[in-house]
Amino acid sequence: EEYLACQTLSDILDEHTFSNLEAYQIIRQLCIILDVLHQQDPQIIHRDIKPSNILYDEKTNEVKVADFGIARVMDGSATRTRTGDLLGSPLYMSPEQIRGESVDFYTDIFSLGVTFYQLLTGELPFKADNIANLTFQIVQCKYKPVDEVRPELPASAKRIIAKALQKNPANRYASAAEMQRALQDAYARDFS
Repeated sequence: EEYLACQTLSDILDEHTFSNLEAYQIIRQLCIILDVLHQQDPQIIHRDIKPSNILYDEKTNEVKVADFGIARVMDGSATRTRTGDLLGSPLYMSPEQIRGESVDFYTDIFSLGVTFYQLLTGELPFKADNIANLTFQIVQCKYKPVDEVRPELPASAKRIIAKALQKNPANRYASAAEMQRALQDAYARDFS
């Protein structure tokens, strides 16, 4: 019943964009949720963080992560099914996920970065007219910096997204908690 008051972030994005403040608050909450998940069992990753899997209550500004359908325990297995189909939503996938390599929590960090970019701009960092071009872009290409899409964004938005969207997982935030701290610092600096 509590879900009745919630909409997915993608439903809301269909109607309007989020304010900068709301976007920072939402991503901070998601970092906290993912950090709890990763702390409870570092072997568990969601693997499909995207706006349609995030419930948002506009009255309380609270988020909930839904659809743990492809979340799995890391066992070195790839992100493809036996038939080679990609699991998850390619628009939000990390390069290593697209390449079919084993994934860890860094994949969720990348997906958070894509989601943050979309909440702030209403656009996706990687887009193409077909899956082959999309996967090439995610694995090989640079995205349009967030401040070129919306020049009025705080500098912290560009910095946080750039770190979350690093092609090499080792160059991303070391944990959801570290990303949350960066958001917290930016929030204090840019919005108070």
